[in-house]
Amino acid sequence: MKNHLIMPHWYGPDSDYHEINHYDFHVVYSASYKVPVMYLRAYHSDGQPLLFSEIEKDLPGLSVKLVSESKCSFITQEKHPYLNRPWCKLHLCGTSEWMKLLFSTHKSLTTNGSTIEHYLISWFSVVGQMFGLKIPLEMLNCS
Repeated sequence: MKNHLIMPHWYGPDSDYHEINHYDFHVVYSASYKVPVMYLRAYHSDGQPLLFSEIEKDLPGLSVKLVSESKCSFITQEKHPYLNRPWCKLHLCGTSEWMKLLFSTHKSLTTNGSTIEHYLISWFSVVGQMFGLKIPLEMLNCS
């Protein structure tokens, strides 16, 4: 799964100048942890990578708080497992546990044979919020 997001970043309250920050998102299945993992590449319009402090400025306020306070949610730089280039990886410790909890409380998620689709939609509805990404309502209605 791939997605691309462009975040305008204004400099100063009265400034007309703004830098466009680009974000590429990849969801990759981790065979070792048996869960999906979010990889992201953040860069300026000229292709230069964003610093972690610049990425943090683009995150929704709640996400910044979660990342700074949590011992299990953080972003590190790692080699993308397929592209073999440095990307950022969102670590969400306990993904398997909170997904099991979600599916154990909502039996309807596994009744119509599309468990994987429900799993990914449910996972992304939580993880995507860290970056201000949302699931389109049409996708939720179809599932």
